[in-house]
Amino acid sequence: MVYKGVIFDLDGTLLDTLDDLTDAVNAVMKKQAYPLHDKQAIRSFVGSGLRSLMQRAIPEKERSEEMIGQCFGEMMTVYRENYKDKTAPYSGIAGLLDWMVGQNIPMAVFSNKADELTKGLVAEKLPFSFQAVKGMTTEELKKPNPTVALELAAVMDLKPEECLYVGDSDTDMITANNAGMYAVGVTWGFRDREDLISSGARQLIEEPTELMSLFGA
Repeated sequence: MVYKGVIFDLDGTLLDTLDDLTDAVNAVMKKQAYPLHDKQAIRSFVGSGLRSLMQRAIPEKERSEEMIGQCFGEMMTVYRENYKDKTAPYSGIAGLLDWMVGQNIPMAVFSNKADELTKGLVAEKLPFSFQAVKGMTTEELKKPNPTVALELAAVMDLKPEECLYVGDSDTDMITANNAGMYAVGVTWGFRDREDLISSGARQLIEEPTELMSLFGA
């Protein structure tokens, strides 16, 4: 089947945000006198939103709701100041998006990152013609809930089965299948191939240009 549109995840799919996330988390870890985390550890923590990231970063014996809330608030203060500093598109992403715009293929972004940060990153780092960009506004609507993905398909005037859903995490693959979309896992992001396959990826791609073939290129 030739697909007609695509919904992209953001972190680990379009943008490499790992350095800025690591810096923000470790600023809080240092303040609390907790152990610092390297990028590989942070890589394993991401995927379910920034509050979940912070929860996983806090030592297990310290994970009270009060401490999670405090550390999350501190991290967000730091992250709002540095979230664009080191973040950049992955190699090949700009070329892919430019090609898609040239082919008039509808595109949208859906992230579990806060809506304001999602929109801010896309506006500055990905200046392409997306039909819609959505981050998390309420816990109830975050991935793998398919509600927002289905709303984005409607914005693009597409049926779910006409959409690719492209992401780098198990959460993305589950969201895609929950929405009745074709789940494409990218191997350059924050999760391993095995995680993507076991969570329902229909296809894996190694390079952004491989996505073009699903649009008949």
